Amino acid sequence: MSSPTPAIEIAGLRKAFGPQTVLDGIDLTVPTGTVTALLGPNGAGKTTTVSILATLLPADAGTARILGYDVTRHSQEVRRRIGVTGQLSAVDPLLTVAENLRLVADLFHLPRRAAGQRTSYLIERFGLADAARKQGQQLSGGMRRKLDLAMTLVARPQVVFLDEPTTGLDPRARRDLWQLVREVVADGATVLLTTQYLDEADHLADRVAVLYDGRLVAHDTPAGLKAAHDAGSLDDVFLALTDPDGTGPRTSEVA
Repeated sequence: MSSPTPAIEIAGLRKAFGPQTVLDGIDLTVPTGTVTALLGPNGAGKTTTVSILATLLPADAGTARILGYDVTRHSQEVRRRIGVTGQLSAVDPLLTVAENLRLVADLFHLPRRAAGQRTSYLIERFGLADAARKQGQQLSGGMRRKLDLAMTLVARPQVVFLDEPTTGLDPRARRDLWQLVREVVADGATVLLTTQYLDEADHLADRVAVLYDGRLVAHDTPAGLKAAHDAGSLDDVFLALTDPDGTGPRTSEVA
């Protein structure tokens, strides 16, 4: 029996902006139905990786596939299968919660009845019923991020990219969003999450990949990484990988 097609396959991915190399030959495979956290300091290439996978930015070299579709040669097929929640909110501040969701449904050409059903379902699922008639500008940061994620899911994407989705949220709002991410995966989606919060990766991710200086320096389960580095937390693992003894990263690639 053949193995299922991975949700994400990256091989030899490279990207530079002028003289600065941001990605220097990245290899990464993400199985379907899982959460992978992509960690790294600012400038490590996390957002660049997501932008390439989401067909928003061309790579200089290497290949990237989503559910078997090449992101360059089959970009339309890729876009039909993905959802993206970026660092900046996509919520229209002048539209209500319900109107924001219906706008996305219209962009994906959902039939009117299906759009109404999907909007109602997501409002209920994300705990937005009391805010359904509020404008985006009237929402708290946590509610706005919930709406961002709900908008990402309108068209039922198979692969979801979350680029630092909880930045700036208070602890309760972060944990609420974690639960929603778990539910997204339970519904059958695959999630690639970029974050600077190590506890977030530890709580959510099936596997963790660490980017440093344009290279992938680790890829394993959270428990596997902690065991390999005799560390009590991912914070300790991260420090060991990105600056062991102040001399730079050491590679720790585990299949």
